Amino acid sequence: MNPHITFDTIKQHEEVTVYMTAGDRVLAAMGYTEHAFVHGNIVADWAAEIMSAFGYSNREAELVKMAAYLHDIGNVVNREGHAQSSALMAFTLLTRLGMDPKEISQVISAIGNHDEGNGQSISPLAASLAIADKSDVRRSRVRNQDPITFDIHDRVNYAVEKSELIVDAAEKTVTLHLTIDTAIAPKIEYFEIFLGRMMMCRKAADYLDGTFILFMNQTRML
Repeated sequence: MNPHITFDTIKQHEEVTVYMTAGDRVLAAMGYTEHAFVHGNIVADWAAEIMSAFGYSNREAELVKMAAYLHDIGNVVNREGHAQSSALMAFTLLTRLGMDPKEISQVISAIGNHDEGNGQSISPLAASLAIADKSDVRRSRVRNQDPITFDIHDRVNYAVEKSELIVDAAEKTVTLHLTIDTAIAPKIEYFEIFLGRMMMCRKAADYLDGTFILFMNQTRML
């Protein structure tokens, strides 16, 4: 076993780069928002911050960063079932790198449970990953540059002028602050698209014995 597998090991691995790039091309062809390196890094940083703030070890924070960076790698196969595809691809990669199976099991179970369709907060890693992933809503994720042709997903993401995730270790809260241009998308459209994801965040925070809070234009929504 190789005890020196780190987040940087994963980020610098050629296969990971190839698969993430190819997977993002698949989603671009399907009309989805950005799901590659920017998203992966944001989610990794936020997930690790949550883990650290809630008292988990540095190594556990490192593991969740790996899970976060790899959580969408299965998009290269298909968007449908991508959480499970991502987990299987991560299993193969991490096994080949000689990672401790106990750590692999933590990473792949978090990845396999990050989608709001069938994912559950079955571990601290899974809960932290879910919150970080679902909180990454921003204008720069929208690929389509023609507002006339926006679908509701484009419109809602494009309407977000600013997003900030604040983790308070003392209060055990994770707060997502969104500034939304309601001339582009009203608040009700945000909830039409993201209600399931926000409920997943709330349940994930509950699992961590914390609270997930959503502020939209300085008004508390959750």
